[in-house]
Amino acid sequence: MIVVTTPTGQIGSQVVANLLAANEPVRVIARDPDRLAAEVRAKVEVVQGSSDDESVLMRALEGAECLFLVVPPSFATNDVGEYYLRFTRPVCRAIESKRVKRVVTVSGVGRRIAVNAGPVTASFAKDVEIERTGVDLRALWCPGFMENLLRQVDALNHQAAFFAPILPDLRAPLVATRDIAASGAKLLLDRSWTGQGGVAVLGPEDLSCNDMARILTDVLGKPIRFHSVPGDEYKTQLIRFGATEAFAQGLMDMYAAKDSGLDNAEPRTPENTTPTTFRQWCEEILKPAFLS
Repeated sequence: MIVVTTPTGQIGSQVVANLLAANEPVRVIARDPDRLAAEVRAKVEVVQGSSDDESVLMRALEGAECLFLVVPPSFATNDVGEYYLRFTRPVCRAIESKRVKRVVTVSGVGRRIAVNAGPVTASFAKDVEIERTGVDLRALWCPGFMENLLRQVDALNHQAAFFAPILPDLRAPLVATRDIAASGAKLLLDRSWTGQGGVAVLGPEDLSCNDMARILTDVLGKPIRFHSVPGDEYKTQLIRFGATEAFAQGLMDMYAAKDSGLDNAEPRTPENTTPTTFRQWCEEILKPAFLS
């Protein structure tokens, strides 16, 4: 039995689909089971609740061999590091109690670099906490997600632009969540690995925001530009849209670390280069959202 958290999220939902396609028994932890597609609910066991609730985790991990763990983002947290540990500590107690053999978790690139990177640093602390249990662990070391651009469909439509507090010409890896999910599912299905470590999931190419704008222009059929927003302006906008000061500052710390090369910290190899190009993702995922 494999247990999956965040089964309605961008990554978790695709992990579930990959596992079901392999005829693997799957149990999911879902705060709102009604958000699961009907065909998925018919094929999985559902434990209702939150993955930061130890009693829920104890029920979900009964007889489980593996756990796929994602800490869901929260705009409302007042302490990014403590928020991640709020999910991690009960997970650690549950996997020890239920003798779970393997854990696969989504993390960030750059663990070897001593820098404050907000939620990325918090994800590293999560990994360390899980490692202390002695469980076999693989962290998926991921750079920025292509799917983050879906939040800017309105800006692409109405301003022909997208915005971020990032250097416009800095090339860095970028990955589609489908590739993260495929890498995670592959590890969950492989019973041969042991020990603790990470697997980078870097997409097929390094791109700058200006490179992305050129690809978007081709795919969407209209001139698209990238606008690099000053950090303080971006932070103010996040707070205006409901983020706490702590969450907004955590994102600013993350972007500053990325501008300093955080996402380029892991050398690209054939093994960590995944197939979905940004152009392909734009054609298949972004363009339909843009046109709708």
